[in-house]
Amino acid sequence: MSPLPLKPPVQPQLARSRAELPVGEQWSYEPKYDGFRAIVFVDGGELRMIQSRGGKPLERYFPELRFPAGGYVIDGEIVIDDPDGGQDFDALQNRIHPAASRINMLAETTPARYVAFDLLAVEDESWLDRPFRERRARLEALCSPGIDCTPLTADPAEAEPWLRSGEGVVAKDCLAPYRPGERTGMMKIKRVRTIDAVVAGWRPGKEPDTVGSLILGLYDDGGKMHIVGHSSGLKAAEKRSLVGKLAPYETGDRGHGDPSRWQSERELEWISLRPELVVEVTFDHASGGRIRHGTKILRWREDKAPIDCKLEQMSS
Repeated sequence: MSPLPLKPPVQPQLARSRAELPVGEQWSYEPKYDGFRAIVFVDGGELRMIQSRGGKPLERYFPELRFPAGGYVIDGEIVIDDPDGGQDFDALQNRIHPAASRINMLAETTPARYVAFDLLAVEDESWLDRPFRERRARLEALCSPGIDCTPLTADPAEAEPWLRSGEGVVAKDCLAPYRPGERTGMMKIKRVRTIDAVVAGWRPGKEPDTVGSLILGLYDDGGKMHIVGHSSGLKAAEKRSLVGKLAPYETGDRGHGDPSRWQSERELEWISLRPELVVEVTFDHASGGRIRHGTKILRWREDKAPIDCKLEQMSS
């Protein structure tokens, strides 16, 4: 068997952001996944590497993944499905752990799967310069059986449900070649959601006497509040004026770190507020019932009772 023409690391082709689906005969559409981008190298019938977007090996973290024998390079995403039909990104992040025993345990309790969406090489031939339409057809032949292949449609109407209930849509130019590291031939259209949330607290900004972000909460049916994320994108004037606006609602409780299960990269200070203020926010990315990023404040809702800000909004 001839060696593969591509060797890791290979930079994945990237997508440009767009607000709406591009329409035209050359476009096809796939659901957007909330997982780890990964390029898989199978050579001589053996898995050589599962490469991350940044070029790092991932195979030790996902021992349950299996790939058919042969010689090929495919592009796709590692995902862990959640019970609601989406993906559990938090469970995926838990796999990046130094202990093999923990990884093996999680591989059994929360198994991952690989979803392929492009073909880069077969045997000793690179397919990078071929149009996506040809690469996709060859990928589908390779995917059956043994590899999950992402759904694909040429009908924009069939892609619309992915914008309403999923992470969004990736649109691909069927005539475009694969260009590693370039934002060409692909567009991503994120699903944008709107919720009314209780302002449960705030975090100080980098500048003195400013608000860096608002901590957002939602109530479950039993009346318990759950922290679901934080706001972002505050303007400089808002960061200063919000300190005075929020002061009358402060409870006196302060802390460092995570006041709930909401994930934070740093030990950030937080200031608790009485649950009396409501804001309407948009966001484009959530996982495990929590907003990950892309949150923007639309308006303050003086007309909305905080108890009516329900957790069920996160799944609507």
